[in-house]
Amino acid sequence: MKRNITLLMAVFAVVLLGTPAFIHAQADEQAQATENMQATEMVIADFDTGDKPNNIGGDFGSWDKDPADESQYCNMSFEPDDMFGDPAGYSIRLDYDVNSSNPAYNGFWMKLNNFDASGHNTINFGLKGDAAKGYTKRIKIELKDANGSSPYIVSGITDEWQQFSIPFEKFRRIKDWSALTEFVVVFDDINSVPKEGSVYFDNLTFSTE
Repeated sequence: MKRNITLLMAVFAVVLLGTPAFIHAQADEQAQATENMQATEMVIADFDTGDKPNNIGGDFGSWDKDPADESQYCNMSFEPDDMFGDPAGYSIRLDYDVNSSNPAYNGFWMKLNNFDASGHNTINFGLKGDAAKGYTKRIKIELKDANGSSPYIVSGITDEWQQFSIPFEKFRRIKDWSALTEFVVVFDDINSVPKEGSVYFDNLTFSTE
């Protein structure tokens, strides 16, 4: 009797697993899991098109404090040096010079188009220095909202790709995480040692950790 009951339960399970309703439920669960995984990290810029704009439609480029002062500058270019080793990918190379007799700072800006980051808690990006040209081990980054900017010093840059992950709590001046306007990299004559060099930047994301 027990053997018959067990056999009937096994047959029922096989039939249930093969029903469209069960298959549909499985597909829904898999789709939700994928959606949840994607929701934990938002790619803002991977540069893999080798062109503008970023992944959310924002413009970006290099900036100079004083374009008339030729002794200080920052130039941006796309480089086929992806931080994940993708042969079809690109990163951004920032050639900087803050070796000036005048106060000097420059860098890289990227529009975030009022991106709603309130569902995330960490900003991530890859950095590496150019061993041949020299590079600073420290840079300043800034996040901006409509109220202003909030800076943070990133240190420990080497000539190998590293991902830097910074909790939002470090950006204490941000008042509205639901409408971020800009991300900025700053080279200056205080933090940038040496004062001339090249740094690679890639894969800017927001994540939930």
